[in-house]
Amino acid sequence: MRRSVARALIRPLALAAAVTAIPLENAAPAAADSVVVGGFPIDVSQAPWTVALSSRDRFGGTRAGQFCGGVAVARTAVLTAAHCLAEDVLGAPPNRVRDLRVIAGRTDLLSSEGQEVAVRDAWINPAYDTGTNAGDFAVLTLAKPLPQSAVIGMAGAADPAYRAGTQATVSGWGDTTGGGAYAHRLYAAHVHVLPDDRCVRAYQGGLDGTYRAGSMLCAGEAAGGPDACQGDSGGPLVAGGRLIGLVSWGSGCGRRGSPGVYTRVSDAVRAVETASGGRTRPHGGS
Repeated sequence: MRRSVARALIRPLALAAAVTAIPLENAAPAAADSVVVGGFPIDVSQAPWTVALSSRDRFGGTRAGQFCGGVAVARTAVLTAAHCLAEDVLGAPPNRVRDLRVIAGRTDLLSSEGQEVAVRDAWINPAYDTGTNAGDFAVLTLAKPLPQSAVIGMAGAADPAYRAGTQATVSGWGDTTGGGAYAHRLYAAHVHVLPDDRCVRAYQGGLDGTYRAGSMLCAGEAAGGPDACQGDSGGPLVAGGRLIGLVSWGSGCGRRGSPGVYTRVSDAVRAVETASGGRTRPHGGS
C-alpha cells in the first residue's frame, strides 16, 4: 500500500491540485495518497473502521471520488491526516466542500455497499507543521452515526503496541505499486513498527519532512517492501486490535532505507475526545 498525500507530502499535494486542470473523469486518480504497496486484497469486514474520504466534484466519479483514507474512532468521529484537508488538495476549506463524504462499509469503491455519510464539521490540528509534517491529524464529525461495530479503539501512549518489532496492518485504497496503479477495492499490508532511530536517520530534515519521535511512528520493513502509498493518507495502522498510527508521509513507497512515517495516534487522543464529546477513551494507557 502507498501512503496518501503525505508519503512524499509536497509532491502529492501539488499533483492533487493539478488534477483540476484535467477533465476529472479522465484524470489519473492520484488525488492525495496511495494504496498499499506489496499488499493483498481484503474485505472491509476485516477492517470495518477503514473509511474512504470522497469528493466527486473535486476528484471525479471514477473511484467514487476517493482521495484519502480515514479511521472511525467513534460513531460520529473519523480521524484522518491534516494534509488530506488542505486547500490545495480540496480546492477550498473542508467545511466549504459541499460534497465531502465519508464512505464506510465498502470494499469496492465501485459498488453500492455500505454508506456514504456527509461531513458535518471538519477540525484540522492547528499545530500541524507542514515543514516537518508533525501533528498531521484532523477530525471529521459525521452528520449521522456509523455502526458501533465499525469503531476501533485508539492506543494510549503507554500501549505496548507502539514497541519496535510489533507487527501491524495498514489498509487503504491507494497506489498498489508506487507507480500510479490506484485500486478500487480495499487492500492491506503487514508491516513492523521500527525503532525511532531508523526513521531519525532516514529523515533528518529536508523536502520530505523531519522525523519527530514524540508525534510520529516509523513502520515498514528494513529491506523495503510492504508499505502505504499515495491515496492511503489518513488511513489506519493497527496493532493488537488498536489504532496506533495514521498514514502520513515518507519518501517513495516501499523503498529500502525510506520507511513509512505515521502520525502517532496517542498524540491525537485528546483532540478526538473533544470532538466526540468525550465518548472515546484510549486503550492500553494514556
